[in-house]
Amino acid sequence: MKGKQLELPTVEQIEAELKKENSKKEYNRILRSTVFVLLLVTAAAVIVAVLMFPVLEIKGGTMGKTLTAGDFVVTSKAAQYQPGDVVAFYYNNTLLVKRIIAVGGDEVRMEEDGTVLVNGKRLQEPYVVEKSLGDCDVVFPLTVPRDEFFVLGDNRTTSVDSRNTALGAVTQDLIVGKLFFRVWPLTAIGKIR
Repeated sequence: MKGKQLELPTVEQIEAELKKENSKKEYNRILRSTVFVLLLVTAAAVIVAVLMFPVLEIKGGTMGKTLTAGDFVVTSKAAQYQPGDVVAFYYNNTLLVKRIIAVGGDEVRMEEDGTVLVNGKRLQEPYVVEKSLGDCDVVFPLTVPRDEFFVLGDNRTTSVDSRNTALGAVTQDLIVGKLFFRVWPLTAIGKIR
């Protein structure tokens, strides 16, 4: 029996095989880089969403026309909050959403029909569903304590808010942030006023 002669590959075959191997290495390098960038972007998005701009789901209907149950909103911590800002804050381990009506030092008065006066001026409140004195056991006129906020829900007939001594004025350390943008439902996406 005669030995088989070993055929050596041609230069073209070696170059083709080398090109194929280099392509595999390049593909793997690009895939690793892409996965790394996607993980980095996802981690950054989660950090921003959790720490800087938390997204909250609205529960209940105390914010009337402004927000409804099932809405998803983006919040932002602020150095200062103003009357008219819609804020989320903690009360007894529950997250509540209300509108700031007055700040520390302001004098608040509510009439029997639910009309609100701050520092003697009647508020124009187009966001209110229905004026009502609601569940009120505070004595008016009331001066808001320094560094606190007098908050009311836009649905005054059902909202439990600063008109009730159980909640009272809200301190800034309890505020999660100002609600500034609705992201869901898509039909109502936009700035919160």
